[in-house]
Amino acid sequence: MSTNSNIILGANQYGKAEVRLVKITRDTERHSIEDLNVTSQLRGDFEDAHRNGDNAHVVATDTQKNTIYSLARDGVGSPEAFLQRLADHFTGSFDWVTGGRWAAESYAWDRIQANGTGHNHSFVRNGQEVRTAVVVKDGDRTHVLGGLKDLTVLKSTESGFVGYPKDKYTTLAETTDRVMSTDVAARWRYNPDAVASLDFNKTYDDVKALLLEGFTEGYSHALQHTLFEMGKKVLAAHPEIDEIKFSMPNKHHFVVDLSPFGQDNPGEVFFAADRPYGLIEATVVREDGSDAGNAWEGMAGFC
Repeated sequence: MSTNSNIILGANQYGKAEVRLVKITRDTERHSIEDLNVTSQLRGDFEDAHRNGDNAHVVATDTQKNTIYSLARDGVGSPEAFLQRLADHFTGSFDWVTGGRWAAESYAWDRIQANGTGHNHSFVRNGQEVRTAVVVKDGDRTHVLGGLKDLTVLKSTESGFVGYPKDKYTTLAETTDRVMSTDVAARWRYNPDAVASLDFNKTYDDVKALLLEGFTEGYSHALQHTLFEMGKKVLAAHPEIDEIKFSMPNKHHFVVDLSPFGQDNPGEVFFAADRPYGLIEATVVREDGSDAGNAWEGMAGFC
């Protein structure tokens, strides 16, 4: 039978989640906009707060929220760089805060085109994907993760699925020509020795372009096959990235039977099913890459 003497506090963290931050820079007539959703979670010596109700070490979550807004006054830049500033602030300002996890979603805005040119101060939300970033700090070691989610892609041919095992429960017919579609969620981990000199915004744009190229290139034998080719393409082009994780649902498109209406359907009319769906997840890793440590700790889902 358990007694109080052998019950201890395990891993813990706390902070302010989903702080909505919009930063508009107005230093010229041509404004710019940065739109983020930021989460701050601190790790360290919070034993007394949990065990004894002593809040002497509890940096209020409201204080964390206000710090996010205050640091944004000096500019945001890339979400990765902004999260590193937050990490350095909290671990440098409070001796008992030894690390934490800071995450952001970044939403892109495009200039509205007016009379053939981008307007100086009017924008339209770009709904193509959501950029993500995570910084995990543990003592002297910092891990930086870039990423994206909700990047919806589709190829209308050059995809098939054959050669899989079949039993009495198998009803899926083999095909060498199908629609393949997915919502790409990916996170990539930078080598800690490379982050100091990186242009995170430029790297993000290039990684996204490579993921799209990897999806479209060549014949796909399965979503697993395409996923690996996408990851391999990113690692080959970016030695500063040590691994990339993917979570990709198979967005099924089923050919509709139009024969009851006296019509053929040569693969042109589809029913897009939202569930159930195949969910393909994998990590593509540089074999000689750096140790991930606790970089992925606390990540919801696969990536």
